[in-house]
Amino acid sequence: MMAAEQMPKKDWYSILGADPSANMSDLKEKYQKLILRYHPDKQSTDVSAGTVKECVQKFIEIDQAWKILGNEETKREYDLQRYEDDLRNIGPVDAQVYLEEMSWNEDDHSFYLSCRCGGKYSVSKDEAEEAISSMHYTSIMTMKNQKDLL
Repeated sequence: MMAAEQMPKKDWYSILGADPSANMSDLKEKYQKLILRYHPDKQSTDVSAGTVKECVQKFIEIDQAWKILGNEETKREYDLQRYEDDLRNIGPVDAQVYLEEMSWNEDDHSFYLSCRCGGKYSVSKDEAEEAISSMHYTSIMTMKNQKDLL
């Protein structure tokens, strides 16, 4: 079993030139074509040492991609890690963040809220003032409280 911490942050699908929705036979076909193309024994003798070195590195990377994507269990773990990383990068989803819950950063004059994923949601003072001034007033008291925070 491959732990998520041990998986490098490489896009193994792009290394194989495959779409993440590709089935196992498509992945295998792409792997086989690439591994033959970059195999050190298949390189011409008249190419530079640098080109051979690049081909060897590419060969190793392709082999690593197949070791992860060619095994159902490691592929599933990798796909879950990709999904988790994608969720961390999209910001708050269906969340209401109130200015009162945010902290003030004096250095860059912005409000911020740390997220449980380790990220940080921030709003500049100008953005906050613009949002407050464009709100439809449902409660004058709520509006007054929010302006007091600025």
